[in-house]
Amino acid sequence: MQHITPADRPPTARDARRAGITAFVGTTIEWFDFYIYGSASALVLGKVFFADIPPAVGTLAAFATFWVGFLARPLGGLIFGHYGDRHGRKKALITTLVMMGTATFCVGLLPGYAQIGVAAPVLLVLLRMVQGVAMGGEWGGAVLIATEYAPPKRKLLYGAFAQQGSPVGNLLATLAFLGIARLPDAAFESWGWRVPFLASAVLVAIGLVIRLRLAETPEMLAVLERKQTTKLPIKVVLTRYPLLVALGVLAGTAGVAITYIKTTFALSWATSDIGFDRTTFLTAISLTLVVQVVVQPFGAVLAGRWPVKKAVLWMLVPEFVVLPLMFMLCATGNFWLAVLGMGLATFPHAMYYAALAGILARVFPVEVRYTGMSLSYQLCTTLFAGTAPIVAQYLLTASGSIWPVVGLGLGYTAVTLLGVLPLLARTGDPSPAVTARAASPV
Repeated sequence: MQHITPADRPPTARDARRAGITAFVGTTIEWFDFYIYGSASALVLGKVFFADIPPAVGTLAAFATFWVGFLARPLGGLIFGHYGDRHGRKKALITTLVMMGTATFCVGLLPGYAQIGVAAPVLLVLLRMVQGVAMGGEWGGAVLIATEYAPPKRKLLYGAFAQQGSPVGNLLATLAFLGIARLPDAAFESWGWRVPFLASAVLVAIGLVIRLRLAETPEMLAVLERKQTTKLPIKVVLTRYPLLVALGVLAGTAGVAITYIKTTFALSWATSDIGFDRTTFLTAISLTLVVQVVVQPFGAVLAGRWPVKKAVLWMLVPEFVVLPLMFMLCATGNFWLAVLGMGLATFPHAMYYAALAGILARVFPVEVRYTGMSLSYQLCTTLFAGTAPIVAQYLLTASGSIWPVVGLGLGYTAVTLLGVLPLLARTGDPSPAVTARAASPV
């Protein structure tokens, strides 16, 4: 009788749903930890950790520490991509969650410049680097947990489970700061901003319990049982698939960068230059994130029903209209017009972000997939997402006008199209409709 191993048993629909939910919960917690730093850098970190320099320069310095997390993300992608391709996705994801939770909790305990001088910003940068390494390893593993359990024709849809953690984590982070933003300035700057960082420990504990209960993905389990792992995945990726890595970097740009212009940078701009108070604009961002949570999954649905190239064009091209409109409406200083503009500008990049995971998850073979997709995505976040707030702030400060910032956002959209369309042409269209059409007899 033939011996059947766990890797030979196809996952059930229940297994796939559980994996998708696990990916969603885990990424929500990790993104919450990552995003609360963005809100804090826009509102308070410059005052607490760079107190001896002018406020505008302090904000730039805080945004620079924000970028440090993105600089560290490719390193995390390489470390945990290697580990995940050699030893399994589950072990890597448990480690990233513990690292992120520990670093975030320590930021909440860190004394400011007034207490320990220059050691404060130095330690802040180090902790942000740990966050970045953890986040760099998290995304690829979470996407693979969802897609490698998914049925073949639903991998685009299940990849969106991991993507959904980003807007939900961002929404929770914004709501956390919205609650404490009502404190008097002195209380907010001394202890209030620390509360979300410290409270994240509870969420990390919940996420850890959930992840420990999930088995390794069937595709990776087959590789492990058949001893088909690659000794040095990064060497294979860079020598065999360099063009796919480069196209993957460009393909992710709009999905990861525009959101930081709409939230982290816009929060600083609106509260410093337009006249919104922090509570009001945090409320506007919260409402916009609710819109993103609702509309984002439809991007994966659309890409699953249409040819992906067609879906991508329908999702991204409207950004060239709605992003300038957003900044025009925010500049009026009217709350509801700002919400309308931000909500409309959310549709294109949010829907595209939902489909992005499924597109990248099929580019590389399973034995180097964690490394390949993590390297592409995390290099993109370093080059474009992490720099977005500081470049936007520099453009605003240097020009005195918001229009160069608008041009930056539109440039991100153009770069994305220049990456994703050739990537689809080289790797094939993953939508079930196109696959079925190609397989049917003529």
